[in-house]
Amino acid sequence: MRKLLQKLLSGFVIKMANKYASRPKKERVHEALTKLYSEIVKNPGKRGLLFNFDENDKYIVFSDQHKGARNYADDFGFAANNYITALSYYNQNQYTFISLGDSEELWENTLEAVKTHNKETFAIESLFLQRNAFVKVFGNHDLYWDNDPLAGYQLEKIYGQKVKIYEGLILQTRLNDKPLAIFLTHGHQGDLASDGNWFSKWFVSRIWAPLQAYLHINPNTPAFNNQLKSTHNQFMYEWAAAQQSVLVTGHTHQPVFNSLTHLERIYIRLDDARKTKNKVEEDQLLDQMRKERIMGATVPPFSAYKPNYFNTGCCCFSDGDITGLEIIGGKIKLIKWAYQENKQSSRIVLEETDLVNLQSEV
Repeated sequence: MRKLLQKLLSGFVIKMANKYASRPKKERVHEALTKLYSEIVKNPGKRGLLFNFDENDKYIVFSDQHKGARNYADDFGFAANNYITALSYYNQNQYTFISLGDSEELWENTLEAVKTHNKETFAIESLFLQRNAFVKVFGNHDLYWDNDPLAGYQLEKIYGQKVKIYEGLILQTRLNDKPLAIFLTHGHQGDLASDGNWFSKWFVSRIWAPLQAYLHINPNTPAFNNQLKSTHNQFMYEWAAAQQSVLVTGHTHQPVFNSLTHLERIYIRLDDARKTKNKVEEDQLLDQMRKERIMGATVPPFSAYKPNYFNTGCCCFSDGDITGLEIIGGKIKLIKWAYQENKQSSRIVLEETDLVNLQSEV
């Protein structure tokens, strides 16, 4: 019966999850981002951190692990080995780890269940904390860390020392004697379905999680999922485009680099190839689109862009891949850790650009 229902309902359930998981309002999103950014600048250390960095500093940003209880509703389970391998690499290479929210899935699970089934991941994260190289930001699914009076006690039990929780942070530097600010936050702010909404939390814990566990469904399609920016990503991009800073978020589970998704980047390249009458490039892109099952060779309308919005993606894709952002050596990189045929994890650089290129556009 489960297999029959899975076959009949999987597509519908995933479609509905993608449609109703986010209900952002542009004005609320923009107001919330502006308010948080201003608070961090005016009073650093309270709601967020303000870091000065240079080319010698290394940062890895992951978000949306959604660590669960290793049941069929646990989207993180299959990606756990990739995550552990990745953090081992970054700790050995002396990166600072920024966990950008929804690290723990506390809408679907009790904290005790998450702690019990994720001891190895907490242990590897604690190594960064021991080096004073760990920044933990809360999201909507682990809002507990910000608003429960026992959160600090629980975090100390998990990590072996006190952990301060933040809503965001700003990394600032100077390149060519010009300032550059990178604003990082989870990105759920202004989302009516996520920003402290009790009904959404009730629905996820009481309806969605049991259904997901029974049908064995993970709605997080692979990182290259052939989509234009989601509405929420578009709103966050529009905020970033109006600011003198770069914005990095998570929340939507959709990787965005230089303000573009994978699909948008392909369409822009296709449009350029046609304008320059580069038939070789056009044919190569059309072949790529066929292989990736991208429907239609007509460039869809989407707004003009500045390359100053980035989204980490997530650490719970259904194929076990995880995506994140590295900031190192004057560059920002979209990276993926994926399982190879031998079941080993490997690091893949999907996109990269010099930070100075962002500075010239903001």
